[in-house]
Amino acid sequence: MRENVHIYYSSHLPLLIKMVNLTDGDVLELGTGIFSTAVLHWLCVPDKRNLVSYESNKKYYEIAMQYSNEYHTVIYAENFEDIEIERPWDVVFIDHEIGKRSRDAKRVANYAKFVILHDTCWRDERLHHYKEIYPLYKYKYQFHLTRPKTTVVSNFVDVNELGLWK
Repeated sequence: MRENVHIYYSSHLPLLIKMVNLTDGDVLELGTGIFSTAVLHWLCVPDKRNLVSYESNKKYYEIAMQYSNEYHTVIYAENFEDIEIERPWDVVFIDHEIGKRSRDAKRVANYAKFVILHDTCWRDERLHHYKEIYPLYKYKYQFHLTRPKTTVVSNFVDVNELGLWK
């Protein structure tokens, strides 16, 4: 068994923090988590930025509800297909249900400045089908310094020109 296995659960944080700090508009979180929800909350709320978090797992929803306030809306979603996310976002973080991620990345392709996709290792491709959505975006950068990998895509900003990690 790997020691410190929880470090792998937070491999998205460097890219998530960087993209949120490069923007000042609304943020969408599809799938809450022990790490992402807390970090997004504290990156957005002090500056009165709107953050919307959707979750379909009742356990994670109950944890995320602790962060709900005037600027952070936490919503239980039985079915992600029923939520309305087609509107402008500065950052969309996608880390929810297996098999649903590429569908929702398609839905926000022409609305989100940055879309951050968690678990983009080749071994996770069979679960998330990210290769289906990459052609829908002009720009792509994969944070590869740890596993699982995280990727940011955009149709509006050349993410390779942002001085991200090589």
